[in-house]
Amino acid sequence: MKSVWNGSIGFGLVNIPIRLYLAVREREIPLHTLCKNGHRIIYKRWCPEEDREVSWQEIKKGFEISKDKFVVLDKEDLEKIKIPSTKTIEIKAFTNEQIDPIYFDKSYYAVPDKNGERAYSLLFQALALENKTGIGKFTFKDKEHVVALRAYKKLILVQTLHYAEEIISIDNLAEVEKLPKPDKKELELAQMLINKLSREEFDLSNFKDEYAEALKKLIEAKTAGKSYEVKAEKETKKAKSLIESLTESLKEK
Repeated sequence: MKSVWNGSIGFGLVNIPIRLYLAVREREIPLHTLCKNGHRIIYKRWCPEEDREVSWQEIKKGFEISKDKFVVLDKEDLEKIKIPSTKTIEIKAFTNEQIDPIYFDKSYYAVPDKNGERAYSLLFQALALENKTGIGKFTFKDKEHVVALRAYKKLILVQTLHYAEEIISIDNLAEVEKLPKPDKKELELAQMLINKLSREEFDLSNFKDEYAEALKKLIEAKTAGKSYEVKAEKETKKAKSLIESLTESLKEK
């Protein structure tokens, strides 16, 4: 597996050379875009001003300063930005507080690079024993990210976090202010239903992507020239009220 970032973790005056690997791989069945006759659609990098296709070698990035006017930035310009976080994840603080899940973005496995094994192992063990999360910053893909570092199984997990200003305030959602106060009996039944469905241990491997499985069967059937029948959903009973819905739910096995 190819690493996505090489650099180091700065821990006080300790420097730990590391490599980062993707920790999550999206599971999906690739569906291509075709024309009505079944031919693959090709998307071109097209310049409408010059009426021509543009090669990757010509591609640059730019910031729009006014309508259709850009400051052009090429690779060499971006490489001039040399701040510490381009090569080092400098741990600024440690916390034992739970980070709100809304802030988490992507996860990466950090592994020690050459000559970094001893210091890496030390930081991993210390994080695990203290049950702490390190907070730092690093630059990746033209953006400086806030990151959380914690002991995870046998290694250090690095997770990028959204900045506070990136989180959309719930105050922008007028519907939240219109929520009615629940009836006492309804609330009691809802709590009973939550407790009934609660499990002491949560195992995510029990959850399967049923849509992907159905899509695979559909593709296999069409490949073999067969028809594919979708099983009808079990018809749900129409309850007369919220109380009745909750009561019936509690009766189900």
